[in-house]
Amino acid sequence: MSSDELKEEVMEEVEEFKQDATNALDKFFGITARGSSVSTEIRAGLTTWLAMAYILIVNPLILSNAIQVDDAVAQLVTVTALAAAFGTLLMGLWAKLPFALAPGMGLNAYFTFAVVLGGGMAWETALGAVFISGILFLVISLTGLRKMILDAIPKYLKHAITAGIGGFLAIIGFAGAGLITTSEATLVTAGAWNTSGVWLAMFGLILTAVLLIRKVSGAILIGIAATTLVAIVSGAAVYNGAAFDGFDGIVGFTWPSDLIGALDIGGAIEYGIFGVVFTFLFVDFFDTAGTFIGLADKSGRMDDKGNIDAPLAAFSADGAATAVGALLGTSSTTTYIESAAGIEDGARTGLASVTTGILFLLAMFLSPLAGAVPGVATAPALIIIGAMMMSGAAKVDWSEYRYTVPAFLAIVGMPFTYSITAGISLGLISHTVISAASGKAKDVHPIMYILSALLVWKYFIDG
Repeated sequence: MSSDELKEEVMEEVEEFKQDATNALDKFFGITARGSSVSTEIRAGLTTWLAMAYILIVNPLILSNAIQVDDAVAQLVTVTALAAAFGTLLMGLWAKLPFALAPGMGLNAYFTFAVVLGGGMAWETALGAVFISGILFLVISLTGLRKMILDAIPKYLKHAITAGIGGFLAIIGFAGAGLITTSEATLVTAGAWNTSGVWLAMFGLILTAVLLIRKVSGAILIGIAATTLVAIVSGAAVYNGAAFDGFDGIVGFTWPSDLIGALDIGGAIEYGIFGVVFTFLFVDFFDTAGTFIGLADKSGRMDDKGNIDAPLAAFSADGAATAVGALLGTSSTTTYIESAAGIEDGARTGLASVTTGILFLLAMFLSPLAGAVPGVATAPALIIIGAMMMSGAAKVDWSEYRYTVPAFLAIVGMPFTYSITAGISLGLISHTVISAASGKAKDVHPIMYILSALLVWKYFIDG
């Protein structure tokens, strides 16, 4: 056999192997059935990871205020990557959905500033409380109670929640781009629009929008990458107020020996911390519920009746990830709304999540690279995705006041309170009370009365 014939035979075998692998992935994840392709799922998984990569830096910086160990930030980078990888891979391989998970923003701040620094609780005990909340979350999911709760929420309110999350993403994007800033007089006001950060963000916003209009594959990913490249090359001061100063080494890894298994479950139980456990569980549940509704609506997983097409595994992965995350040494792990970036880029199956999960695993060793993507590069993607998710508002019957007020409160409540949970609570409570008071009490699902009573107690009584 000549060398050319041998080369041709080897190429044929490689091609056959690639085809077999592609077929296996297609069969396992149902890629073709969902109208996607292997290349699209992998690319979209990368897009989601880029939109979430900031958590590798931000979560360690927040938690290190409470968790006082040697090399706390370095250890927490590894823990954050491990928790995100576990939860995302679990979602991808078990639930087979394109939703990514990581330690939740807000929950990490509550853990640090309210529970540990503000409440005086040892961080090991607080991790024990997070673990208990994760187990309770898992029980709620496995028993089907979580699905019952989601099914009880009326369809119009689910669409309103989708739109509200769009507004929530937009305000995060506006802040990341520097378009808005805080104000003592007006709460929020326009930022300094003549800065390099705003110019870069607007460049990314326009570029991404044009690519989407021209139906360019990977438009969001291209927009993030291009904005990052311009930020680096131009020397713009968008990296914590300074220009990009290079990588502090490409490969870096610290094993979290002081954090893994450090949680104190017994101490959490003895502490009598029902309030803390309940808060972790409450916020995680409703944040994830709202995120699921928004992502399901956006990815075509919600039917005409408002039912979400998601297996039991989808509702269980979040609780399992929170429990495992606590064992590793981080606050509650939750489903990320930034998954919408990958969904908009074509993600429809769990292969996208598997890709994102693998990238989080690699990030343990290449964590310096995560710092190369500035907030102004991901901000345009969040703004554009927010605009797309506002389409949920068009599915609300605005001529019916019984729907108008709860829908409006849910939509504006999320960005105005900077909380998905608070926005959902306003929508649910107002729907129940207004319907009952207007003679439509029988139209309200019994579970909604229970939820509304709990939410009224949580927000308006207990505070």
